[in-house]
Amino acid sequence: MISQKEVLNFLKHNPALTITALEKEASIPKGTIAQALTGTRNLAEKHLIALYPILTKYGYSDSLYEKARVISIINHKGGVGKTTTTSSLGEALARRGFRVLLVDLDPQGNLSQILGVDSPESQVAHALLNHHTPLPIVEISDNLSLSPSDIELADAEIQLILSVGGDLRLKNKLQPLLTQFDYVLIDCPPSLNKLTISAMNASNSCLITLLPEMSAVKGLNSLLQRVMEVKTNLNADLKVDGIVFTMVKKNSVHDGIKENVKENVPIRVFKTEIKHLVDFQKSQIVQKSIAKFSDNSEAAKNYRDFCNEFIDYLQIVK
Repeated sequence: MISQKEVLNFLKHNPALTITALEKEASIPKGTIAQALTGTRNLAEKHLIALYPILTKYGYSDSLYEKARVISIINHKGGVGKTTTTSSLGEALARRGFRVLLVDLDPQGNLSQILGVDSPESQVAHALLNHHTPLPIVEISDNLSLSPSDIELADAEIQLILSVGGDLRLKNKLQPLLTQFDYVLIDCPPSLNKLTISAMNASNSCLITLLPEMSAVKGLNSLLQRVMEVKTNLNADLKVDGIVFTMVKKNSVHDGIKENVKENVPIRVFKTEIKHLVDFQKSQIVQKSIAKFSDNSEAAKNYRDFCNEFIDYLQIVK
């Protein structure tokens, strides 16, 4: 029988489902599920029994959300919003009630810094180089945790190149954590190096952040080719979730490049665009995530909107 936790988790992942319609289909008193969602009541056994076939009809299965979805945020170019996207999407998912782990896989350590973790004593590099050391987990806020890094990771990468199973180290370290989280987001370095390949090998999918300028778009084919190489040789289940445009300006150049990408690149382009807004630069100067810097800003709303679109997309691919 389905549990209340599983019911609520399924509903969080499927916000398009109408609660009142579910209650009507399952012949449950109006307001019962809504109260369970707010934590003010528990669903009775008879309610759970009635809901099981209804939710199954809408895509529920007993193994659907047993393990976290692991997503690498990638681009070989720097300054295209990978770290901001990782932190902002992670915070937005956590606010929706999902358990989120952010993994800082960039030796620059910017993700760790904006989340308030400087010079971490325990970090990702230590876990990758020591078989007996688990990935460190630092609780940032409700439902949001971080595996931090700093420049030590650059030295670790050199050792991973020479190590047996270097490409598998991150995947193996994440395995025991997958039942503890709903999403794992990996902030990758601005290159197609061993760390990025390790991240893709450990992931279910990749999300590409793309600045709509020629310098960023020119390398897109090389990036997609590297993803296919990982899929062919290391991780057959790897998918590309799509492209999210970042730092978008309202001008004819950006508009033209976006249209060109949509017409010629055979992968999903998300409708929500992250605009070029000064609050993003200000938040970086003070080393804060955009939500902590200015939660009511248009910049923060951009990522909440993208989070909603991304969750809706995931219901298609499961």
